[in-house]
Amino acid sequence: MSVVEAIPRTLLRDRAYESIRDAIVTGELEPGAVVRDADLAERLGLSRAPVREAFSRLVDEGLLESKPQSYTRVTPLMAGEVRDAAAVVGAMHELATRVAVPRLFAADVEAMRAANERFAAAVASGDVDTALQADDELHDVLVRVSGNRAAAATAARYTPLIRRLERQRFGQGGNCRSAGLHERLIEACAAGDVTEAVRVTAEIWRGLAELADSD
Repeated sequence: MSVVEAIPRTLLRDRAYESIRDAIVTGELEPGAVVRDADLAERLGLSRAPVREAFSRLVDEGLLESKPQSYTRVTPLMAGEVRDAAAVVGAMHELATRVAVPRLFAADVEAMRAANERFAAAVASGDVDTALQADDELHDVLVRVSGNRAAAATAARYTPLIRRLERQRFGQGGNCRSAGLHERLIEACAAGDVTEAVRVTAEIWRGLAELADSD
C-alpha cells in the first residue's frame, strides 16, 4: 500500500505567495484592493496560515501594505518605488552580465535570440504576458550563466514592482522599445564584448526607470 506524503508547509506558503504576487502584478488584484486571508485561502484551496505567511512576505516586498487589526491591501503604484526598484534590479543585471559574457556558449546566445524573437512578436501583437515572459527568459540567461545567486534573488525580489507598471503602461497603449536594445545586447554578447554588453544592459534598465515618470 503506497503512502501519500503531505505537501510541506513551505511549498504551500510558496504557492500562496506566487499566486497572490502574480495576481497583483497582472492587475487582477488592483492597486488599493483590500485582500482578506480567508477569501484568498478559499480561492486557492489552502488554509489561512500559508496565505498569512505570503501576505507578510508581500508586505516586505512592497506589493501589499497592512495596518494591524484594520486592513491589508494592494499598494498603489508609486513612481519613486519603481525607480528605486529598477535601479537595484538594473545593478544586479549589470553585475550578472559582466560575469556571464565571457562564459557564454553559442547555445546561450541562441537562446537569447529566440527569446527576443518571441518578445518582439508578442509586443507587435499586444500580448503583454508573452512579451514579459520572453523578456525574463532573455535576461535570465545571463543571470543563470553568471552563477550569482545573490544577484538572482535580489532581482527576483524587486522585478514584480517594475512589471506592475510595465503592464499598466502597455495596457494603456504604451510602446516598448526594448527589442532593438535586446538585439544590441545579444550582438555584444556574441562578440564577447563585456563593456558594450554592460552598457546596453544599463540602458535597458535606465529606460524602465524612466517609464515611471512617463505619462
